Amino acid sequence: MSTTTTVDRALRTSLYDDTDAALDTGASLLAADPAADGELARRGEQFVAAAWRRGWQPADLVRIVRRELDDLHVRLVSALILREAGERPSPGPRWAAQLRELEPRPPRAADRFSHATAVLELYRLLLRLPALEPLDAPRRSAGPRQPESRALTRIRALLAKAEATGYPEEAEALSAKAQELMARHSVDEALLAARTHAQDAPGACRLGVEPPYETAKAVLLDAVAAANRCRAVWHEALGFSTVIGFEADLEAVELLYASLLVQATAAMTTAEAAQRKGGRRRTKTFRQSFLAAYAHRIGDRLRAAAEGQTAGSEGGLLPVLAAREVAVADRMERMFPDTVTTRLRGAGDAAGWEQGAAAADRAQVAGRPRLP
Repeated sequence: MSTTTTVDRALRTSLYDDTDAALDTGASLLAADPAADGELARRGEQFVAAAWRRGWQPADLVRIVRRELDDLHVRLVSALILREAGERPSPGPRWAAQLRELEPRPPRAADRFSHATAVLELYRLLLRLPALEPLDAPRRSAGPRQPESRALTRIRALLAKAEATGYPEEAEALSAKAQELMARHSVDEALLAARTHAQDAPGACRLGVEPPYETAKAVLLDAVAAANRCRAVWHEALGFSTVIGFEADLEAVELLYASLLVQATAAMTTAEAAQRKGGRRRTKTFRQSFLAAYAHRIGDRLRAAAEGQTAGSEGGLLPVLAAREVAVADRMERMFPDTVTTRLRGAGDAAGWEQGAAAADRAQVAGRPRLP
């Protein structure tokens, strides 16, 4: 029997049948034929390439595999993605950054049968992935632009220090400086595009919204996106939100959301410890209520900060920003014409809500300067 025949029989047997018996039969065929390993890996690369054609990106595949399977499968898919990418150029900087995060070496299970089983479980998942909205890169002119990497590196470093320090005053100063750089970076991009008549357009990225308490986290991300002139659409079943906006604003959303999530988690842990010392047992409802209140209050603060940024602005800045908001709204409508709203549930713990709102008031989001 040729290696191609072995792989064909194994895939035909196991991928189109959900039963464990079918999976065991396919894995047995592969385990008995070591010469089929190369062809099996080549088929995996084909599944990965098919996922790209259906709108998925490297981080999306890793996220869904981690969500549905386990770490062994995550390392398997990471190695497949890197093999499929080969030496060809990446479609864009976000794609390249996602590739750099992957584990380069495929793992091996304890025996051939276990390894083949894991591979077939992964291929089952890849075969059944739904189509996603394509995230084509935003158009840019070839004109000069500020070096983004240096500014973003500084912002990431400042936010990391703000999250790690135990001194509120230091965290406030570091976060304020990061916000200042975010605002300047975004405005400079908008003004440069307007002055040079660049054919710039909104892009989109996907950010993970991981369990537990996904609804509260999605609300937090939506608030951060809105404050930075972006729109967010949550895909609950797939564990991510798609954020639509101009590139500098997308970068700000990604960084600020991650930082606030770290701050919220740390504050929730501290609040729970204090509650336990007081003899009150905290539950899932407390944590859900805490994060829901945090997201709600952060949204209020971010909206107020956004209004304060442009109050009293003169010249051509306001029309430029207004035009960008219209472009973002139009892009969202074209990508997601049938969105629906969802209600935040499970936030009925009064103590959790009160302490979550208080933590949001302490979170470091102030300090962005008013735009010129």
